[in-house]
Amino acid sequence: MTPEQLAEKILQALTALVDDGSIALDGGLPGELKVERPKNPEHGDYATNVAMQLGKRAGLNPRQFAELLAAKLTDDDAIDAVEIAGPGFINIRVAADAQGKVAAQILEAGPEYGSTDSLHGQAINLEFISANPTGPLHLGHTRWAAVGDALARVLAKAGAVVTREFYINDRGAQMEKFGASLQAAAHGHKIPEDGYHGEYILDLAKQIVDEVPDILTLPEDEQATAFREAGYERQLKEQQAQLDHFRTKFDVWYSERSLHEQNGVGHAIEKLREQGHLYEADDALWMRTTDFTDDKDRVLIRTNGEPTYFASDAAYYVNKRERGFEVCIYMLGADHHGYVNRLKAISACAGDDPEHNIEILIGQLVKILKGGEEMKLSKRAGTIVTLAELVEEGGVDPLRYTLCRYPVDSPLTLDIEEMTRQVSENPVYYVQYAHARLASILRNADDLGIKLDEFDPGLLSREREGDLLRALAEFPRIVATAAELREPHRIARYLEDTASAFHKFYDSCRVLPRGDEEVEPVHKARLTLVGATRTVLANGLDLLGVSAPERM
Repeated sequence: MTPEQLAEKILQALTALVDDGSIALDGGLPGELKVERPKNPEHGDYATNVAMQLGKRAGLNPRQFAELLAAKLTDDDAIDAVEIAGPGFINIRVAADAQGKVAAQILEAGPEYGSTDSLHGQAINLEFISANPTGPLHLGHTRWAAVGDALARVLAKAGAVVTREFYINDRGAQMEKFGASLQAAAHGHKIPEDGYHGEYILDLAKQIVDEVPDILTLPEDEQATAFREAGYERQLKEQQAQLDHFRTKFDVWYSERSLHEQNGVGHAIEKLREQGHLYEADDALWMRTTDFTDDKDRVLIRTNGEPTYFASDAAYYVNKRERGFEVCIYMLGADHHGYVNRLKAISACAGDDPEHNIEILIGQLVKILKGGEEMKLSKRAGTIVTLAELVEEGGVDPLRYTLCRYPVDSPLTLDIEEMTRQVSENPVYYVQYAHARLASILRNADDLGIKLDEFDPGLLSREREGDLLRALAEFPRIVATAAELREPHRIARYLEDTASAFHKFYDSCRVLPRGDEEVEPVHKARLTLVGATRTVLANGLDLLGVSAPERM
């Protein structure tokens, strides 16, 4: 029995108490009930504080209310025992056959198990990488590539309609410097000091000349533009290929340049003007963001008539909302703390609710150790560690899992050697090994002709079986919580706890018969539990974008 199913039974019991006149609830029945696993398993399978929440409304002290509810719950065959603790906590033990049915429900749901409707239909735009198409993606992008992709998967599992968006910073001075750097490299000239350096610039310039030899015959100003555009096209394709290899997918690659070319900035300014938060001063156009917690007002149009980067930010937000997104989530780097208030002010100035329509997640820095030394330099890019090099060093699975395993608002130090060790102390190996072990058991069962079909759920009555069943039943709730709090690391920690529960079960409960032993009903029941556990681990690993190996 899942916590949600037990909550429904408690609600049914409350309804029956109201209907027979045992209690009268001022304000009616609650829409939702809280059911949790107690910290001490000796207290029962699940616990609820509903009596403490509703007792006063019923004109009873919580313990009296709990006694009435407990008597009604014990009439249900799916509930083995109900105990009242303290001032009115209700501890519940579920009957073994009711708890065992969870395994069958999981197998029936398959890849859909864990899906919830907690965010049903909510249209979310998740922007989790914003980068210049002027060089390789780096370490900072790598954390968001893993965590952002995992968050998108979790939000979708919770019922949201998610659009993953990459914002291409393809406009402004950095693009001009990029083109000038490629042009200088192609001619064998010294790259400008404020330009782009690193071997990749030399390689990219050579590639462009090899593919478009006539580029060197263009007039100098046209040549700089041609190198910029050719470099842009190739570098963006490389970024896309790197992210694809890292299993990070985007639905939209949105060009900042297109925002300006399609008059997105002018359109947004007119919309913001209608809201009454724009004013002119010192020959510039300003947004009065101080009305909404920003530390100072922001310039939209400079005195020379050019829009600021803040104007692009405002236009981009308006564009997202007009594309139909209810919630716009921005995942930004550690150096963007100052953007939180100004982005929320943009939302408020656009007439939206900044506490609902926009969210800003700030990710802290990541440090990578190799051989005990911090990795700071790249062979190709010069001063940054690139995503491609990190994947080459650590592998996709270890890197994704480890980056997703920690809250993004805390700095992170990763040791390449520790991350890739195939030992039980390594979390990603521990979880993947559990899945491989489950797959092996199922293969062995198939060799013995034992199928996953009808079984007696009441036979899963031992302590370790119950522990594992309750862990599996928690998965939908973990997914919903991870989605609502925007914390995919909860999935990783849950998988580790569930893998631990499986190993303890397997060490104490024989799943398959030995030698010439007959196949007993308990073997089939435990094999069903093994199949259900494999499904949950596979579904959880998929939410992190990590593979679930059949063999290790």
